[in-house]
Amino acid sequence: MSKNDFTPKSIALMGVLMGLQIVLTRFISIQTPFVRISFTFVAVVLMCMMFSPLVAGIGNALADFIGITLFPVTAGFFPGFTLSAFLSAFLYGLFYYKKEMTLKRIITVNVMVTLVVNLGMNTFWLYLMYGPGIVANIPSRIVSSLILLVVHVIGTYWLANVKVIQKQLVKFAS
Repeated sequence: MSKNDFTPKSIALMGVLMGLQIVLTRFISIQTPFVRISFTFVAVVLMCMMFSPLVAGIGNALADFIGITLFPVTAGFFPGFTLSAFLSAFLYGLFYYKKEMTLKRIITVNVMVTLVVNLGMNTFWLYLMYGPGIVANIPSRIVSSLILLVVHVIGTYWLANVKVIQKQLVKFAS
């Protein structure tokens, strides 16, 4: 973490992105105890394009914690999901922060996050919370994850190529 990560402008922007993430996750999503369909990735991608992997990971974990504390939708706080939120933003940050947003890079990181975090870690957290019954929901988790993988890749590629966002990234970096 550098000194530039904590300017008033960067702190305010991180707060806005965290707020956007909370709204997209808690209010504008389809959510069951086992599957969530939302556009939360928009806020996370923007966060990871603008902030270092560590800062983006911390911001994503804080947004997850604040969101579940203020607006518990399905279950209460579980630290495993906060760890997953940190890791997913950290991985996105490794691939997006100050890097050219190529389709290959976007596909690679989204496949990694889908397999390792969404299908791997999050399914394990659900197993710890709900027991062996979660195994019955694995097929629906795989199908929804594959559909969301395509949506995330297309959405991220589109976001990376919007001229207004590119201008703001350059402006923010200066």
